[in-house]
Amino acid sequence: MNGEAGAPAESLAGIFERLIIRHGPISVAQYMGESNARYYAGKDPLGEAGDFVTAPEISQMFGELIGLWLADMWIRAGHGAPVHYVELGPGRGTLARDALRAARRYGLQPKVHFVESSPALREAQRVTVPQAQWHHDLSGVPGDGPILLVANEFLDALPIRQLVRTGQGWRERMVGLADGRFVPVAGDRPMDAAVPEAMREMAPGTIIETCPGAAAVVDEIAGRLLAQGGAALIIDYGHDIARTGSTLQAVRAHRKVDPFAMPGLADLTAHVDFATLVQVAQARGCRWLGTVTQGRWLRELGIETRAESLAAYAPQHAAAIHAARDRLIGEGEMGTLFKVMGLADPNWPEAAGFPS
Repeated sequence: MNGEAGAPAESLAGIFERLIIRHGPISVAQYMGESNARYYAGKDPLGEAGDFVTAPEISQMFGELIGLWLADMWIRAGHGAPVHYVELGPGRGTLARDALRAARRYGLQPKVHFVESSPALREAQRVTVPQAQWHHDLSGVPGDGPILLVANEFLDALPIRQLVRTGQGWRERMVGLADGRFVPVAGDRPMDAAVPEAMREMAPGTIIETCPGAAAVVDEIAGRLLAQGGAALIIDYGHDIARTGSTLQAVRAHRKVDPFAMPGLADLTAHVDFATLVQVAQARGCRWLGTVTQGRWLRELGIETRAESLAAYAPQHAAAIHAARDRLIGEGEMGTLFKVMGLADPNWPEAAGFPS
């Protein structure tokens, strides 16, 4: 930050460039973490005028079905009270608004808690869900009564760590400078000990990713479910079997761009490793309900019937309703790439939408 009062903030690219010149390459995790902190601090990135659109903004059906799922779990678990609706990274509050409206029809009127760090998005959420309470992290959420937690497109923005196999062994993947541009480079410190033994002899050039932040969040969610009772839905794009390769990507103005081209000005994300997160939750003793594609989960909950009902009620919007449905569940759209993972207190019931 420029030291003069009222002076504009220095670009993050300039800060990174100076840092790399003085001290050498920085980690991918630092690059991603600081880039997203700057990006989310100063803008509302959602919607057609922003950089990307999330499922709740595509159709009310998404949030409604989540609300019905939560209400069904709560009712069959015995109507615990007080009950808390907790959402991590709630965007503009659209999902919560739709979910809470649907849940209210079945008697579920929980206290509402948002975990949100962006000042711009908090302002939007206050308009949409004025009764919410805001927290910087889960530690501020009350510990009395069951929690019904939703994290939609939250984990994908947490910083990842990348390791790359070189001719000299495994190294951390860093961000350096070449001809005035940010580029990925291999670090100079051996990292073989950080790689699972079964993967250590993979071919040079192989990249593996980990996300310590996502693991920590899921561990805390699992602990809360065990201590308080409740259920959680984690929805994001990613993979449910182990894989290699870089998944770091950037979006600006609804287009994919070079993730190293404009730090702080584009949304940086990476695929969520659901396979590892299942292990984290189960190691804590939490019940894993399953991980399925978003398309399958929404179909199981009745999105196609709901779409026909909405289209019949508002035939002038039928084409848009059907297009939104297809975008949410289509194999070439969000239906396959996005996954839904369910977690619950071991004493809570089976869940709709997941294999029993």
